[in-house]
Amino acid sequence: MLKSLTQEQVEHFRKYGYVAPIRVMSEQITLELCKRLEDFEYSSSPLKKKALNVKSHLLFSWLNELVHSDKVVNAVDNLYGKNLLVWASSFFIKNGNDPAYVSWHQDSTYWGLSKPDVVTAWVALSESNKSNGAMQVVPGMHLLDQIPHRDTFNENNLFTRGQKVAVDVDESQAVSLELEPGEMSLHHVRIVHGSPPNTSPNRRIGYAIRYIPTYVRQLEGDDSATLVRGVDTYKTFEHEPRPTQDLDPAFVALHQQIGERNLNILYKGAAQTAAASGRR
Repeated sequence: MLKSLTQEQVEHFRKYGYVAPIRVMSEQITLELCKRLEDFEYSSSPLKKKALNVKSHLLFSWLNELVHSDKVVNAVDNLYGKNLLVWASSFFIKNGNDPAYVSWHQDSTYWGLSKPDVVTAWVALSESNKSNGAMQVVPGMHLLDQIPHRDTFNENNLFTRGQKVAVDVDESQAVSLELEPGEMSLHHVRIVHGSPPNTSPNRRIGYAIRYIPTYVRQLEGDDSATLVRGVDTYKTFEHEPRPTQDLDPAFVALHQQIGERNLNILYKGAAQTAAASGRR
């Protein structure tokens, strides 16, 4: 029995590699989360960049609640079953008139995961539309195998390695996933997607949560994840604890350790290290 998505939405995801929009919280709650985010951004914390780019749900209790939210997890459950982990989460923020962009890519390229049974829940904390750089996907390309990528390390690219597919993309086939605050999209780990710069005066804020079924393994070394539903009989990931308060010193130390380990996975085989690229 489906818990959130309709059968048509499930079939759309299977055929085209994405589904959107899905309402997961009210605009009022979304505004409250934005206020929490901006309070942290305006603070003097030295953790700002790492906190927002690597497993943010380990540092902030309100984000940990979001990754566990039934409205979000039920939809993922409809696609990949009831035993689910959150492998990663991060913010994708574009300020007004921001040259930052995300190149055409597949998420699966450098993650080191054993199967492409991975879905990203991209939760809009602001309006996301064509003018402010909404994510675009090329429907059906998730049915292809892993496509070769090349690293660019472009300073305006929001990615760790500035990675992009090493093939031509027919941009005329791309679909913009326009979302209202509090809505999300789901996309398959192998769908080719990206997003252009923000040419509007308004911020675009998205929070990407990476869900995997418990049978997926990490092939590139030790790794950890957060169990959000069901049981993990495979136990190939170290289970991460849940924070009860924001920026708990014990969780800050754990986050640092996990972040360094994940960067080693993401930068494996790269021409530059994380430190050299300035993306730590």
